[in-house]
Amino acid sequence: MNEPRTIPSRPRDRLFAVVTHVLAVLLLPVALARDPGRARELACGWALRMRFPAEDLAGLTEGALAAFTAARTEAFWRHGQLIGLTSGHRDPVVQQRMFDDEVRRTGSPALARMLVLPPAESCHVKGIALDVRPHEGAHWLEEHGARYDLYRMYDNEWWHFEHHPERRGIPPRRRPHPGVAHMSGNGNRYVSGE
Repeated sequence: MNEPRTIPSRPRDRLFAVVTHVLAVLLLPVALARDPGRARELACGWALRMRFPAEDLAGLTEGALAAFTAARTEAFWRHGQLIGLTSGHRDPVVQQRMFDDEVRRTGSPALARMLVLPPAESCHVKGIALDVRPHEGAHWLEEHGARYDLYRMYDNEWWHFEHHPERRGIPPRRRPHPGVAHMSGNGNRYVSGE
């Protein structure tokens, strides 16, 4: 991931990661007792909820939620990587407010669309978009997310991923920003976004 502004890991972030892993290991016996087939997923989810308490997975489509849960469980247990969600599903009213605020800030709808799309075009409103953190977690997801049909969509947003099972593991061509329409392989206009 060649980013112009890579966010360096802070010592406290590494400490939080270690504490989160220790907590998950301690929670594993409880998870085993509750559901042996999903113990690692449960322990991971509980520990990550404590690490990222403001995280809200509600409103994601069933497929997006399952893909995100499976991806971050693998990242956590197999690679020691934490992935948190900063924003998933958004209500259309919230998305419109964000778009309007960006129009006021930039002075133009075209400039605003470089960061935020109106509700009718937003994959956050559709429940298939995931804004993740930290940067290392996004990097892991960019490398491994195609196995879960989770793809980074924009050059200017290292944190934004979308669930597209129709891609079947083949990443779409990344666009410079959300306001750029994309053509699908069959020539149809493919609009997806922030």
